[in-house]
Amino acid sequence: MFPDHDGTESVFNPFTSEEVSPPFSPHWEAKRRAAQALRELIDVLVTSDAPTADIDALAELMEAQADALAARPRLRGLLAFLRDGKHGGHGEVNHELNALGGWSNPLSPQLNMWLRGDQAFGTVRCGYAYEGPPGFIHGGFVAAIFDQFLGMAQLAGNNPGMTGTLSVRYLRPTPLNTDLDLSARLRESVGRKTVVTGEMHAGGALTATCECLFVRPTKPLLEMS
Repeated sequence: MFPDHDGTESVFNPFTSEEVSPPFSPHWEAKRRAAQALRELIDVLVTSDAPTADIDALAELMEAQADALAARPRLRGLLAFLRDGKHGGHGEVNHELNALGGWSNPLSPQLNMWLRGDQAFGTVRCGYAYEGPPGFIHGGFVAAIFDQFLGMAQLAGNNPGMTGTLSVRYLRPTPLNTDLDLSARLRESVGRKTVVTGEMHAGGALTATCECLFVRPTKPLLEMS
C-alpha cells in the first residue's frame, strides 16, 4: 500500500517491481514522451559545439513553445495534481513528478526503485548534465539520489518520515554515463525515527555509502504545507 494525500492508503504502489510501471493515463504518457525529449535535448545542448546562430535559433524556438504552453491550464505542484482528481493517487503522481525518480520530470535522472522485503534496490544513469569533476557525477547529485532512494527503503518499516540527517561517504568518484546499482537496508525503526543504510556501485565497484535518519512528522504534511 502507498500513503495517499488524504492520509488513507491507495492500492497502487509503483515501487514493488523492477519493471517501470506504465503511465496512469494518456496525459502522463504524453508527458513522459515530452520529458524524455527534453532530457535528450538537455544532453545535446550541454555537449553541443554547434554554431552560435544554431543555438540562438533553438532558444527562440523553445521560448515560443514555453510561452504557448504557459497559456494553457496549469497545476502547480504535486498536491495540485492530487486535488484535481484526474491524475491518479499519490503513488502515480509521485512516480511522474518526483525530482529524482519522476518519469514525467525532465530534470529527473530517472531513478528506478523497488522494494523486496526489508531491502530496496535501484538503478540510475546520469549524463553530462550532472557532471561535477570531469567525467564524474557531481557529489551533490549523488547525495540527492541517496536521499530519495533511502527514503524508499524506509517504507519497509511502515514508519515513513522526512530526512533528518543524511551522511554520505564518497569512496571514489562516481562515473557519468554508467549504469549505477543501488541497494539499501532498513537498520532500525524506533518510535518516530528510522535509520536506513545504502550503497552505490558502478560496474561492480563501490563508489559511495550513505546512512540516513528519517523522522516521522508530528502532524500530516498537508497541515504543514
